[in-house]
Amino acid sequence: MKLVLAPMEGVVDFKMRQLLTDIGGFDLCVTEFVRVIDACLPDKVFNRYCPELTNHGLTRAGTPVRIQLLGQVAHALAENAVRVIELGSHGVDLNFGCPAKTVNKSKGGAVLLKDPEHMYEIIKAVRDAVPSEYQVSAKIRLGFDDDSNSQEIVDAVVSAGATSIAIHARTKRDGYNPPAYWEKIPPLIKDKNIAVVANGEIWQVEDALLCQQRSGCTDLMLGRGALSHPDLARKIKAHVNNEQYTGLQWEHVLYHLIHSAIHQDPAKDEKYFAARTKQWLGYLKRQYSQADILFDEIRRLKIKEDVANVLKKYAIAP
Repeated sequence: MKLVLAPMEGVVDFKMRQLLTDIGGFDLCVTEFVRVIDACLPDKVFNRYCPELTNHGLTRAGTPVRIQLLGQVAHALAENAVRVIELGSHGVDLNFGCPAKTVNKSKGGAVLLKDPEHMYEIIKAVRDAVPSEYQVSAKIRLGFDDDSNSQEIVDAVVSAGATSIAIHARTKRDGYNPPAYWEKIPPLIKDKNIAVVANGEIWQVEDALLCQQRSGCTDLMLGRGALSHPDLARKIKAHVNNEQYTGLQWEHVLYHLIHSAIHQDPAKDEKYFAARTKQWLGYLKRQYSQADILFDEIRRLKIKEDVANVLKKYAIAP
């Protein structure tokens, strides 16, 4: 099986990819989407979203990273796709799943699910432009307001020549509300010659196994589950491979947080570290009750050193 770290805008950036792939279990990462309007973006934009390009497109742990593009102009997306490949991206991913209103208003992301023909044009243009040895993947949802055209959406992706498709088993209207409708995937992909990755509501090893069973997909994409459970991918792989693995304790998570330098960004002000730590604690509390306690302890702290000193009190190397 392959496990893919999902793109999550404003959360899964370079340093989060570094932290999670250091812990292990992932086979591929997809970047936050890079918005394409109608021209080829400068290289500095791609390097900002994907600093791994300076390391042959790999995280520090050696996990390949794929740049995700979002937009509606087929020729512009194709031109940018060629450039990211030249820069070292491990394939190109196309975003047809983002539910954000600002993105959808500019005719990007999930709103394109309403128009499978337009999706086909975009994917076909990118596939034709990118050398055949590189993968072109698409991330979709089951539909926009409902899933009545799910089959048409999947057919468009397949017929356009995409190498793989990641299916977030909810509609745009569903957002991130449970459940994920994994059981709706098998009829859509029956007899299709394309690699399929199932996505949505995978929080524990048991969810991963159930998702595989109901979706018929071997490969999975983890998003919020990996943020709340940083070694989830590692646990899933260990279970599938029948390997012994002792999960990360809370103190180990804090050690990884500190030593990954995930919140250290010279371009940000002193308050950024505190804000980013509090953001991640919001995800971690689902798996670790200690996250709520720590949040209360640092709630009023804003200076980086003050927050770091609190974390260091509890962190222990795994």
